[in-house]
Amino acid sequence: MTRIGIIGSEGRMGHALVKAIEAAGCTCSGGVDKGGDVAALAADSDVLVDFSAPSALAGNLAAARTAGIPIVIGTTGLEAANHAVIDDAAQAIAILQTGNTSLGVTLLAHLVREAAARLSDEWDIEVLEMHHRMKVDAPSGTALLLGEAAAEGRGITLADKSERGRDGVTGAREAGAIGFASLRGGTVAGEHSVYFAGNEERIVLSHSAENRMIFANGAVRAAQWLIGKPAGRYTMPQVLGL
Repeated sequence: MTRIGIIGSEGRMGHALVKAIEAAGCTCSGGVDKGGDVAALAADSDVLVDFSAPSALAGNLAAARTAGIPIVIGTTGLEAANHAVIDDAAQAIAILQTGNTSLGVTLLAHLVREAAARLSDEWDIEVLEMHHRMKVDAPSGTALLLGEAAAEGRGITLADKSERGRDGVTGAREAGAIGFASLRGGTVAGEHSVYFAGNEERIVLSHSAENRMIFANGAVRAAQWLIGKPAGRYTMPQVLGL
């Protein structure tokens, strides 16, 4: 049986992953949280799944690298420095990093990319997301993933065209911008919509997460797929063959 180790085992996703691993016919080799022995967990695992915190990423990658095993990173709120560390580790091990492990969201991002590529910048793009009251980062990793998909479709860099946190007299919307809006409240697992607003018509591509198990199931599928892959960075679309 495939042995999957969980980093961030006491969080919401950690508990969901235990169920998903069992349902997939795999073995949970254990779990660690802040201050835990990631190296020991890696030594007893065939693959790691990390839903912890950006501050723990470097240590988690080091443990996976020492053990010579792949790792799925679902931690959100990553910054450029975190991605640089991932790039370095990917020279030695297989790494799949994503802002969302849902298979449905993966397909949604594909559709967003295709729509953006075919519609001119006369169609304004807005990404709206809502999550539970306890979520600490905004926009969500998934919203940024969808924004990146739209930017790729348009052949632009998201950082150059992103509009966030509109308030007060902001002036007219910049042509070609990709806007973001974040809502927080209740126990919402995750809702994302990408609006393509044209002249007198509108297209909305949406995804609603009804239970965190969809993310856990997708992460386990990604972990199984990643085993045996050569060193490098991988993505969820590759898991679906997109």
